[in-house]
Amino acid sequence: MLSRRMALPLAWLVGLLVVAPMRGAEPAKDIPKNQEKPSARYLRLVRDKSGQPTALATSVVRLAPQGHGRTGPTVDLIAAVHVGDKTYYAQLNRLFEKYDAVLYELVAPAGTRVPKGGGGRGNHPVSAIQRLMSDVLELQFQLEGIDYQRGNMIHADMSPDEFAKSMRSRGESVWSLMFRMMGYAMARQSADGGGSSDVRLLMALFDKNQALALKRVMAEQFEDFEGSLLAIEGPQGSTLIAERNKVALGVLRRQIAAGNRKLAIFYGGGHMPDFEKRLRADFGLIRASERWLTAWDLRDKTKSPTAGGGAN
Repeated sequence: MLSRRMALPLAWLVGLLVVAPMRGAEPAKDIPKNQEKPSARYLRLVRDKSGQPTALATSVVRLAPQGHGRTGPTVDLIAAVHVGDKTYYAQLNRLFEKYDAVLYELVAPAGTRVPKGGGGRGNHPVSAIQRLMSDVLELQFQLEGIDYQRGNMIHADMSPDEFAKSMRSRGESVWSLMFRMMGYAMARQSADGGGSSDVRLLMALFDKNQALALKRVMAEQFEDFEGSLLAIEGPQGSTLIAERNKVALGVLRRQIAAGNRKLAIFYGGGHMPDFEKRLRADFGLIRASERWLTAWDLRDKTKSPTAGGGAN
């Protein structure tokens, strides 16, 4: 029973890192192509030649109008994980300076602007779990690392009342989403013939470098990110992703109408496939470029530089 008991929290915690923060740059160097191991279109686990994880990376994907000679606004989809290295959020803060408007996610009252440093520890259970994970993994919580006070930072998400109303109208609950994730994790584990990830998780808890070992185990879960996302969304979409994305795109339309031409959407990586699909269908935008930033440095700093390798 060990595998089934541990499959739910591990899969669910990974979901919290890429979907829903709630309240109660000089870009990084590109990761060398020969070190990339694609795990999803917006998140990647980078490994060295021996197969050891060295970085968890998130993408910046630029979408631009289709066709030669067409002009119009560009939208960068800036994927995020909600706990990361301090250097990761510092890089994002510098990157955000380059946009007319950066639309950000946060289930909070309309127009909410997070105080510098996060404004204290909120009471929302999801936020509390994310903050606990940041402590255990020796990472920084997104609301503490990102500067939301800049004039170009635009709140583009549901309020708690809107979120609750949408979930009720869809017959959803946090528990129903958890059960979807648990069912997927158990099915995947059964197909794999065992709970190897659970064993690694247990071993990581007793590792002398516990934070690094835990980060590596959790980062490996992102290699099946697309399957986990489908489990959260279900066939009809969900409030957690699809409905919140619709709200954000409504804000995007208003920003474009106001004359802003260089825009970004800063949301968890779990939202990005749906965003890209809607921006293509409703705004006529297609991928023009992409690049990758290191969110978690997974190199073992206690070993010599020649022992492994990693992201730059």
